[in-house]
Amino acid sequence: MSERLLIGAHMSISGGYSAMLRAAIGIDGSTMQYFTRNPRGGDAKALDPADVAEAHKIAADAGISFSNTIAHAAYTVNPCSSKPEVRDFAVRSMREDIERLENFPGTLYNFHPGTHTGQGAEAGIALTASCLCSVMSPEQKTVVLIETMSGKGSEIGATFEEVRAIIDAVEDARPELSGMLGVCLDTCHVSDGGYDIAHDTDGVIDEFDRVIGLGRLRAIHLNDSKNPVGAHKDRHEVIGGGTLGLDGITRIINNPRLCRLPFCLETPNDIEGYRKEIALLRSLFCPGDKK
Repeated sequence: MSERLLIGAHMSISGGYSAMLRAAIGIDGSTMQYFTRNPRGGDAKALDPADVAEAHKIAADAGISFSNTIAHAAYTVNPCSSKPEVRDFAVRSMREDIERLENFPGTLYNFHPGTHTGQGAEAGIALTASCLCSVMSPEQKTVVLIETMSGKGSEIGATFEEVRAIIDAVEDARPELSGMLGVCLDTCHVSDGGYDIAHDTDGVIDEFDRVIGLGRLRAIHLNDSKNPVGAHKDRHEVIGGGTLGLDGITRIINNPRLCRLPFCLETPNDIEGYRKEIALLRSLFCPGDKK
């Protein structure tokens, strides 16, 4: 049997984990992403033990591993804000998210590294690293992923060097956390950030490997972009409808160094649109040598 693309979409968790998994499977998803709480902030909904148990059964029956699913922190999480109360919310909500995700061991917990709000990138990197040191523990099963960003405004994490600097700062301060941080590469973000991943896929992967290390790359947000390379704007487009193009997206999913990773769609779509994109991407998936 030929290898199958590990692909899914951002799903709603409003009906609980079991309903979300059924919806993901219903569009032929073999992975998924979801917000841990309202994306604009607020308290997380209490877990229902029966729902958790049912979710584990559904996932096992479908062959879905939680180590390939992505839980996304709220957009309001800004661990490097100049405002202490905003940083406090980041620590509190991320710590709570990680504790809850231990109910689904191995889940990938993705977050935006934040905006330094005028303090400068160096200060932002230090604050984000400090937040991670506060919320992570060597006992946790959850893997924390730093998302690559587009560099709009005062965002940090738009360059591979900044992402690596966050990782190094955490592991220097808390060596016991070594290896527990990974990266989620967003194709729209890295393109808007100045990396031409659609047309120079191997070159960008080489650069990622040189600066961060491919062993850190755990997931990919598969999105087209409304903007040209280096625009620093972060506006997602449907697959094949933007500047990465269908040929660029096809090169990414079939690249031997990327093709086994979980890919998650965050395109401007409804559930039926995601179903069509997943079918399209599966039809384009024919990776060559995967040594």
